[in-house]
Amino acid sequence: MSVWSRVSNSTNPVNVQLNNISPTRKSLVVTLEQTEVDSEHQSVLGEFTRNARLPGFRPGRAPAAIVARRYGKEIGEEFKHKVVAKAYKGALDQQKLEVLNIVDVSEGSIAAGAPAEITVTVDVRPEFAVPDISGLATEVESAEPADADVEAAIAKLRIEQADYKTADRPAAKGDYVKLAYEGTIEGKPIAELVPDRQLYGKAPQTWEEVEGEQGGVIPGLGGQLKGVKAGEHKSATIIFPKEFPAVPALAGKTAVYALEIQEVRERTLPPLDEVFFKAHQVADLAALQLAIRNTLRAQKESRNRSLQRRQIGDALIAAAEFPLPESMVEAETQGVLRQFLEENLRRGVPAEQFEKDKKALIEQGREAAARHVKLQLILARIAEAEKVKPTQEDFDAYIRRESARRNQRPDKFGAELARNNEALRSAQQAIVFDKTIDLLVAKARVVVVPSRAAEAKPNPT
Repeated sequence: MSVWSRVSNSTNPVNVQLNNISPTRKSLVVTLEQTEVDSEHQSVLGEFTRNARLPGFRPGRAPAAIVARRYGKEIGEEFKHKVVAKAYKGALDQQKLEVLNIVDVSEGSIAAGAPAEITVTVDVRPEFAVPDISGLATEVESAEPADADVEAAIAKLRIEQADYKTADRPAAKGDYVKLAYEGTIEGKPIAELVPDRQLYGKAPQTWEEVEGEQGGVIPGLGGQLKGVKAGEHKSATIIFPKEFPAVPALAGKTAVYALEIQEVRERTLPPLDEVFFKAHQVADLAALQLAIRNTLRAQKESRNRSLQRRQIGDALIAAAEFPLPESMVEAETQGVLRQFLEENLRRGVPAEQFEKDKKALIEQGREAAARHVKLQLILARIAEAEKVKPTQEDFDAYIRRESARRNQRPDKFGAELARNNEALRSAQQAIVFDKTIDLLVAKARVVVVPSRAAEAKPNPT
């Protein structure tokens, strides 16, 4: 499908053929008449002539023909750039498209003394009905901490300050065991299967908590240490989880670890006394409980706000259906994959594993990218309707937050941002989207459900 248009006046004759490649992709076939092409050529040549510095001539006085010979390549490049820019601007002025990305530019033949035809392929903002944003439903847990939450937090503080003494007895839950281990899978050393992750193959000395809740390096190993004694040798069979992103090569595999128990240490928790309270800057147990309750409440409120933001994003995505600009989805997909690869390389996952799983990862990345692009387009329309604008205070907060994340001085990061137009636009967009989500959270209808209390844990003495 195409639409042929023409705008003509004494200074800007432009012919534009608009081709609808898809609902979000258009091609603009723009024809400039010879007079317009010649005008741009003369303009560029005149600019070069005025600025030329050639031997034997005063600045700006060299004949145009000599300047054209001397700077022919540069003049040609600038001339083509000017013609393409003029064609593109003329097309946008006429068609009033909301262009998101320029996908391709085909210049054809551009030469003085002839008309020029330029084809510009662009992705445009899709048309869609903005979802109703009045009273979007969100569900959060009660922010009031349960007594069990407070007691669990106090128990954690005591564990962090616990003393560990050698115990001449079988290991019990909560003890720490020093041991050496070496693992095999079907008789082959794990250290050879994953040479870049030696810690999963063998260790001459390490500590494991007996039946610890956090777990150690080898999943499930701590759960097999109850009852061991110093000097004992035993084997432990470990079945790695089917999903094991830390070392994908071990996922779902069954390993046998030969263990040498070197020492057992008993954990002794500090008493809830004046020394303990003073270390935590409170007067007594009641004050400690109050301080912890306030901290937990603030954490729950923060989690609730994050949960509301996700729920609102999901609701907006589900409420609107429209085609997505392919260039935006592709760029976002590449960003998702780059981030995934960088995170996995930091965790020690080899790049070869990424290549092995590349097809599935690309599909997953594209799905996540499509959701993000869709949400961005919806938020942009809502921000326009609600007149959401970034303020200087917003930029200052963004600079403080990002500079801290990047471990840079705020003034240095701010200066870099000011010099980079693309980064500045990205920051502005991020600020607007955040403010729009916050606006929707403030308008949301909130359903509070009971908080899941932490399991009460006995305080070992």
